[in-house]
Amino acid sequence: MAARNTARKRAFQILFESDQRDTDVLTVLADWIRHARSDTRQPPVSEYARELVAGYAERAARIDELIAQYAVGWTLDRMPVVDRNILRIGAYELLWVDETPDAVVLDEAVQLAKEFSTDDSPSFVNGLLGRLKELKPSLRRDEAH
Repeated sequence: MAARNTARKRAFQILFESDQRDTDVLTVLADWIRHARSDTRQPPVSEYARELVAGYAERAARIDELIAQYAVGWTLDRMPVVDRNILRIGAYELLWVDETPDAVVLDEAVQLAKEFSTDDSPSFVNGLLGRLKELKPSLRRDEAH
C-alpha cells in the first residue's frame, strides 16, 4: 500500500498549497497535474490522490463543519494549517471511502502528522478522527436525509 501512502501525502500537499495560497483546491490539483506532465522530475499525481482531492472538494463545507464541530478548543481558522489539511483528507477518506479500513485512515493521518507537524499533532489528529470514526454511522445517516 505504499502507493496509497504516497497518494495521501500528495493529496495533503495539494490541499495545503490550496489553503496557503487561498486558491480553489481543484485549480491547485490541475496545476500539479499539468506541472507533472511538463516536468519529468515532478512525480505524477496518482488517480487515488486525485480522488482524495476531488472528494474533499465535493464535500469541503461538510468536512470543515465536522472538523470545526469536533475539534474541542480549536476553531478551524486557529488550527495549524498542516493539521487542518491532514484532517480534511482523513475525514473524507474515513467517511466516504468505504474500501479503506478505518484503522488505516487513522494510522496514515497520524503518520502524516508525525512527518509534517508538531509533536502534539499526532494525538490531536488521532483523537479528532477517532471521534469521527465513532460517530460515522450517525454522520452518514444524517447525510442521507
